[in-house]
Amino acid sequence: MSDVERYVKEHHHLMDIPSEADVLENGINLAEMNALLLQKVEELTLYVIELEKKIEINRRQ
Repeated sequence: MSDVERYVKEHHHLMDIPSEADVLENGINLAEMNALLLQKVEELTLYVIELEKKIEINRRQ
């Protein structure tokens, strides 16, 4: 199990992203949320690149 999966199972939201309860209680700063979402898009893009490399390596074997 990955660290991300473990965190989501325990906290029910992504790391560095406020929970639904937190948002409902405190609201959100849109500029801050946009920056956080951009960070997550970048993390996902890097993860996909890593997976594609692993797939290519496995294809060659």
